[in-house]
Amino acid sequence: QVQLVESGGGLVQAGGSLRLSCTGSGRAFSDYAMGWFRQAPGKEREFVVGISQSGEMTHFVDFVKGRFTISRDNAKSSVYLQMNSLKPEDTAVYYCAAGFALPNSLVLTTEGQYAYWGQGTQVTVDS
Repeated sequence: QVQLVESGGGLVQAGGSLRLSCTGSGRAFSDYAMGWFRQAPGKEREFVVGISQSGEMTHFVDFVKGRFTISRDNAKSSVYLQMNSLKPEDTAVYYCAAGFALPNSLVLTTEGQYAYWGQGTQVTVDS
């Protein structure tokens, strides 16, 4: 199994940027497809973006396309979420997650596909 720890959240003005990091420990990080989800107050947790084991494939939801990017560094057991042009509606707790994917080029997009979760990091965008 893998343990995940997110960092990088905080308070930012609308239009600003944040970079979230998620570092894994335990089983080889490169064995996992990774994803970022978020949960806003009073709402269900939702998928934001996923990346395949090697990092070659990604999938974004429409509301972050062109604003967010995802990358991973398997040598550092880390995945990153660069968030630009942030909006107040991006305010949420952001979670990273790890799951097994076959074939390994697959991007996982649903909660049930992810076996391991971090504790979350708060992102607040002030208008």
